[in-house]
Amino acid sequence: MIPVGVQVFVALEPVDLRSGFERLSGLALQHTGYDARCGALFVFIGRRGTAAKVLFFDGTGLCLFHKRLDHSVFRLPPAPAPGAAHLEIDEATFEALLDGLAIAPQETARRPPRRRLQ
Repeated sequence: MIPVGVQVFVALEPVDLRSGFERLSGLALQHTGYDARCGALFVFIGRRGTAAKVLFFDGTGLCLFHKRLDHSVFRLPPAPAPGAAHLEIDEATFEALLDGLAIAPQETARRPPRRRLQ
């Protein structure tokens, strides 16, 4: 359960997910200007887009959540501005992101024609 009103920041550039607390804390500060202990959630997605880490402070220490999707990739909303390093999303969008749902506008894909069964 995600607390209501929590800030969620998503890094737009892929991150080496071998990184731990120190590296991800540094990236959080570098990309957003916020310290990792501020109470916000910081989302980092790997190069292939199938795995993500979420860094957050629970009041007693830093926590790191790691999720890997089996049959999908994480799909991000468009960047708020050209050259932006991160974007801020709401709790519902964050939950959809972790579920592997497409939260960015997708191009319409052509469906193959249906075949008639005889």
